[in-house]
Amino acid sequence: MGEEERGQPRRRVATNQAPPLVGHNVVRSDRALVEAVTRHASEEVVTDLDELGELAGSAQAREHGRLANRHEPELTAYDRYGERIDEVRFHPSWHWLMERAVGFGLHAAPWEQQDSGDEHAHVRRAAGFLAWSQTEPGHGCPISMTYAAVPALRTDAVLAKEWTPKLAARSYDVRLRPVADKTGALAGMGMTEKQGGSDVRANLTRARPTSAEGEYLLDGHKWFTSAPMNDVFLVLAQAPEGLTCFLVPRVLPDGARNRFDLVRLKDKLGNRSNASAEVELAGTWGQRLGEEGRGVRTIIEMVAATRLDCVLGSTALMRHALAEASWHVAHRQAFGSLLVDKPLMQNVVADLAVETEAATALAIRLAAAVDRSGDPQEAAFRRIALPLAKFWVCKRAPMMVAEALECLGGNGYIEDSGLPLLYREAPVNSVWEGSGNVNALDVLRALSREPEPLAAWLQEVGRARGEHRGLDRAVESVLELLGDATTLEVGARRLAGQMAACLQGALLLQYAPSEVADAFCSSRLGARYGGTLGTLDVGRDALVSIVARAMPQAAAGPRRSRRARRSPEQPSRARTTHA
Repeated sequence: MGEEERGQPRRRVATNQAPPLVGHNVVRSDRALVEAVTRHASEEVVTDLDELGELAGSAQAREHGRLANRHEPELTAYDRYGERIDEVRFHPSWHWLMERAVGFGLHAAPWEQQDSGDEHAHVRRAAGFLAWSQTEPGHGCPISMTYAAVPALRTDAVLAKEWTPKLAARSYDVRLRPVADKTGALAGMGMTEKQGGSDVRANLTRARPTSAEGEYLLDGHKWFTSAPMNDVFLVLAQAPEGLTCFLVPRVLPDGARNRFDLVRLKDKLGNRSNASAEVELAGTWGQRLGEEGRGVRTIIEMVAATRLDCVLGSTALMRHALAEASWHVAHRQAFGSLLVDKPLMQNVVADLAVETEAATALAIRLAAAVDRSGDPQEAAFRRIALPLAKFWVCKRAPMMVAEALECLGGNGYIEDSGLPLLYREAPVNSVWEGSGNVNALDVLRALSREPEPLAAWLQEVGRARGEHRGLDRAVESVLELLGDATTLEVGARRLAGQMAACLQGALLLQYAPSEVADAFCSSRLGARYGGTLGTLDVGRDALVSIVARAMPQAAAGPRRSRRARRSPEQPSRARTTHA
């Protein structure tokens, strides 16, 4: 008997709703990512990521991401008998995400792959990290720190030999055990303290040498230690000769717990699936990593690696937000037609797409520089481009995600849409590993200490000089800013933003479709910026083409760009120089 036969009114059926964005390959449906990986690596590397891309776009992964944030980690300081255990318990969905991230080799695996002759290990990993982070961003933190720990560990051959194989292993082993008894391990860091923050030279934690060579006992605190259940942490403390880096395991070689007291978990704006703790150290055992007094120099490569992941993480948030917005407008009707057919909405989504493609191009270019780290030119490029990208891309993410959320209207403001989670997450990468000011000033340091970074930047942007007047004028503006030493520090943010946008514009002019490159350079580098996203001053056909290029494959359907595309390996075709 039906509802009407029973005298009950028929239930209302929701109409004009976009279906969930599931069942698409997150890698393959991102044309900008595929082209960047093919350009800097090969089509085979893209193929290597097919399984990851399919799983990342599945309903299963989406649900695990939701559950990992709905059920936040919980601190258990004591067991039932009153013994201190300092453990954090996570929802099973967190472990599902972590197990697959480790299994796909998104942690420290690329370092060993590179040592074994893999020329594209870091590009493969960067593209995978960018795609997989779209399932859920919080668990990328312990994955990133594990990736970043290896360069610092290599300052001590003995410690590197002990730890790197476990950090690179594709086994997710959550047991608190001595490293020798584990099938895989994860790393974290404990750098900042209450009184200093980014000024780690102000740290007060003390390290007392023991009678054993290279072993110390640490006393003090760490104000922000993420993923406290990881197996080992790189910690800065004041040794007799100054600030020094130490390797601090959660479990001692004899199986006893190291003194690593978790005071509380941080109540953060976003990144809620990931635990971040305040830690007290009291006679905590650690091994010196590098020379005494050289702690900052020891961790500098770790900082570089985590900054790369900040760029990748922000780009992942952008791409995810763009995918959700473009999917929604392709299915939602208003005022008689699909939103995607409205000229003003096309402008908004196209602008979101341009921003995301620029971030993607620069992020993968940086990963390629890590693959070619033995090349002095690439090393110089990475030295200047990393703080530039960290400053610029991570700063652009919050406003870009906010605009994508608005494409869904009120629906985007509701938790079930997933956009509020992305919006809360968006500021974190700009804060982590040095805030905007820290990175802008790091750009000045790189430029002042040696000539190679500026030469590398000029060479990179020089490859597209003459292609667009906006880029040419922006490069000239950068050189003018550099010529006035009296305003360099107060204008460091302006300089960093301009230099980063020039890098992005140069990459797009060389490799992206002309409508994407022209839209970026005219708005970000030219005089036609309207002050917000959705103000591109380009033709309607260009907007339609840009939107079609950005659309997730599952959502694109018959909507295809009618414009011919060149091979992603080829540089841009000759184009008329634009104002």
